[in-house]
Formats: sequence, C-alpha cells, structure tokens
Amino acid sequence: MYQFSRSIYRELVPRIDTCGGSSERTLAARRQILEACEATIQRLVSDRRYFARPAKTLFTEIRDQFVLAEQVRVYMVIERHIERIEEFLDSLPADVTLDGQERNCLASTRKGTPCQREPLPGMDYCPSHKHLEETIEEGARVRRDDSRAATRLVKEAAAA
Repeated sequence: MYQFSRSIYRELVPRIDTCGGSSERTLAARRQILEACEATIQRLVSDRRYFARPAKTLFTEIRDQFVLAEQVRVYMVIERHIERIEEFLDSLPADVTLDGQERNCLASTRKGTPCQREPLPGMDYCPSHKHLEETIEEGARVRRDDSRAATRLVKEAAAA
C-alpha cells in the first residue's frame, strides 16, 4: 500500500501553495500531506467497509495546503488514485488479506480474544457470528422503518 500513498503524494506535492511562506511551512505542508495520504490508504485497506468516501476525506484533510485554483485538480488526482486502489483491492482473492494471511472472523469471543475461525464467503464473520453481519439492504430497511415510525408518532402527537 506504500506505493499507492506515495503516488498520490508525488502527484500532489508540486501543487502545494508556496507563495508567502517559508521553507519550514512548505516542509510542514509536505509532511501533513504525506501523513494524510498514508492514513487514508491504511484505513481504506483495513476498514474499507465502513469508509464511505475516502477521496472526500483525504481532500478535506489536505485542501488548505493548496491555492483555490488548484483544488479541483487536487480532488481529481485523489479521486483517480482512490479508484485505482479500490480496483486493486477488488481484484484480490476474498479469502486472504493483503499480507497473504488467511482472513479471520472480525468478532471477539466471550473472553475478549479475537475469533480465529474463517469467515463465510463474502462476509466478515464466521458461522457462529454471522448474526453480527448487517447488509446494506438491511441497514437501509431498518432506517426506513425507524423514520416511518417516527413520522407516525409525530402525526399522532399532533392529532392529540
């Protein structure tokens, strides 16, 4: 993943706002951009399922280091690289992690230790913990049902 974060960094560094600043400010800006790129890629790899908009998150962290005229280009660079990273992650086998290790269930046992069982295909949890798996459709259905119940309660309260 190192090469992905560095490729974003190398393409963004020439666009840093250097006018009116010292070399210390430029170095601090470079360091902030590099750390933000690495943190974003690390989170994308380790917690991809719950990282909804990685390009927007990275851009928000580093946008103040660029002049306003460059910000559209900076966002396009970030978005292009994030898409490539996601394509790469999609191409990997589902049963191994990036370092070649077998995947393990994401749940913890009653003793607090990580579950050592292999997750079900296409899921993050083993058969014992599959009840913890929430699909996107289920989450949307639950939120929709909750909003309908809340609307009904408001109407009943207004009628009373």
